[in-house]
Formats: sequence, C-alpha cells, structure tokens
Amino acid sequence: MNSGNFNRREWLKKGALSLGALAFMPSDIWSASVLEAQNNNSPFLFNSSGVFNEFTPPFLDKEEDLVILRANENPYGPPPKSAAAFQKEVFNGNRYSWKTLTNLKEKIATKEGINPDQILMGPGSSDLLEKVAMVLFQNGGNVVSADPSYMSLIVVAKSVGGKWKSYKLLEDSQHDLDAMEAGIDKDTKLVYICNPNNPTGSITDAKKLKDFCSRVSEKVPVFVDEAYIELSKKGIKDSMNSLVAEGKNVIVARTFSKIHGMAGLRIGYVIGKKETLDSISEITRGGMGITGPSIMAATTSLDDEAFLMSCKTKITEARNFTLSYLKENNFSYLPSETNFIIFEIPMDGKEFLKKIYSKKVAVRAFKFWDKNWCRVSIGTTEEMKKFTNAITEIFA
Repeated sequence: MNSGNFNRREWLKKGALSLGALAFMPSDIWSASVLEAQNNNSPFLFNSSGVFNEFTPPFLDKEEDLVILRANENPYGPPPKSAAAFQKEVFNGNRYSWKTLTNLKEKIATKEGINPDQILMGPGSSDLLEKVAMVLFQNGGNVVSADPSYMSLIVVAKSVGGKWKSYKLLEDSQHDLDAMEAGIDKDTKLVYICNPNNPTGSITDAKKLKDFCSRVSEKVPVFVDEAYIELSKKGIKDSMNSLVAEGKNVIVARTFSKIHGMAGLRIGYVIGKKETLDSISEITRGGMGITGPSIMAATTSLDDEAFLMSCKTKITEARNFTLSYLKENNFSYLPSETNFIIFEIPMDGKEFLKKIYSKKVAVRAFKFWDKNWCRVSIGTTEEMKKFTNAITEIFA
C-alpha cells in the first residue's frame, strides 16, 4: 500500500471536493442518500448498474412509534457496566484520551494474539473500511469482492476512481473464492471479503477462507470484514486474525457496533501488518475520531463476557423464531449466522417498503440476482412478532 507523495492536506482537499455525501459517517451516508433519493423520487439508493441495488424507503414525518429493524443493531446493548464506565469518563472530557486508547489497544492485542502496533482504531469499522478505500484507490485500480456484499468500502473506492469487480456468491451463499482469485489482475489493489456477509448473513467455510487469504495475500492485500463474526456459531474461532499474527498481508476489521451494542458510540478497529496500517495512518489518524467515554465503554465491554453471551443467546432465539415463521409461510431465505435475515419477497421492493413502513416497521429492501429481497434485523422477540404480523398482513 503506497500513499506516494499524496500528503494529508492534499488528500483532505481531494476528499472534500470529490466525495460529497460520502464524506459523512456511514449512518449519515445512508441518511443523506435516502433524503436525496426521496427528493428525486428515485426508486434506488447506491445504484450499481443493476448488480446490487437498495430500494429507497418512504418518507416519514416522525419515527417515534417505529420498530426499527433496518440497521443490524443489538437491541440489548450496551452492557450496563459499559454504560456506567461511559458516564464516569464524561467528567474527564477536558483531557485527550491517548492513554486510555493505548490501554484498549493493549487489551485488544492480547485478545487477537498480535502486537499493539498492528492495530488501527477508528469510530466504527466502516469508517476504517472507507479510509482504506480512500488511501488505496486514490490513483485507480480495482477491488475484488462478492455480489452482493457490504458496499461501504466499495462505494468509496468507486468515488475516488477505483473499479469494482464483483463475483456472485455460490448456491450455498458462500464466497466463490475460486472465481475471485481468478479475477485478480494487474490492476487489483485489494480483495474485500465480508464474513459473515452483509446483506446475506451467510458465512464462508473458515478453513477454505484461511487457505485463500494465506495464498492470495502473497499477491494482493486481503481485507476481511468480521463485523458479525462474534454472532456466528463458532464466533472468533473462525476469525482470520491468526494470519495477521503470522505476518500475512491480511487486514481484519472488527466493530463494537454489533455484539457489544455500541452502534451509536462509534468505535471499531482493524488489525494488520504494521507497514500496511502505517501507510493508512500517513493520511488519516483513526484514533482522533473516538471519544474518551466510548473508549472506556469498549474497554469495559471486552471483560463482560456474560453479557455478550446473553445477547448472542437472545438474538439467536429471536432469529430462530423468525426463520421458523419464514419457513412455515414458504418464504425463500438465505442461511444466516448474524443478527439479520434476508429473504425473497414477491413484490416490488419500493412498494413493499411503503406497506411495511405504514405498519410502523422499518426494514431494508434490495434488488439483486433479478429478485426483490427484504433484509430484517433481529430485534427482541416481541419486535420480531410485530414484524411477522406485518408480513402476514401484507402477503395474506
């Protein structure tokens, strides 16, 4: 990864001019795109030449009574101990938080089996995905990834001059690793793998993926986005972090937004080769965007294994309830090891969103593989019952 002579000030200037709405935080990217699409009466967000599209949700004057199942948030977090640590640290808000951030990095390093200088912190993992894309694709090149996949890195890569080479998932919804490897060419600057994958919820076999990453990273960096790995059946046992420890040119992203229930506190990290992370830090310092209270909340959460396991158990139960409903009502869905499910809907996605929003339930809808899909986040069991009731009324 080479930032060349592109210094921080030049990069920031270019970013401000070329990224537009994409310079926002991930949640703001979505919100700004929704507003623009609604104002233009556009059916889609993030239109990708028909490969992968998201339908524009309807405009609502207020969302107070809305059951929000659209952002894959943990309905049970943050842990109470973390909330208390956050509140306490507010009173140290007049001081910079470098020491507490260093302590958190040391704790993460122990967990991941790496050195602290192999960690780059940021306000959520999506922020770091986007920064990698900004640095890596400022002079063009292509990124190889699945169809469909999480679009944050891809959208930003394209916005600064990169190209996207997408490869359809296999019939069992795993990554087509053979096709992706064959698609690497002289212009490929990164292979991006979201595992478990978003928006499908599916996971790729850990052994096959590890073999792929180990081999391919000798040619080109491999970025493995593990935002949902703790929610999968085997959890971090399926992580690619051991490859980072071995010195492979693999980047692994984690977030406190999902299992830790801190989506609004904005904290995440990537691990990788020190040289790779240093080249990103030449352009942007990820740790500057994290508040002291969020650092303390994350530090505390790493020690609260009982709360995290409780969340995973309840989310799994609510997911199984929803999957049983979909199966009983003959909906075709993809296998999920996350806190969301995606399934086919026999209706235009934009029309579907109008109907389900009118029933005070917010989900996402997509079009890919020439089919319409609903992606629903897993809330509490009571929230999932409201969702299934709405689906029954719509498709009765």
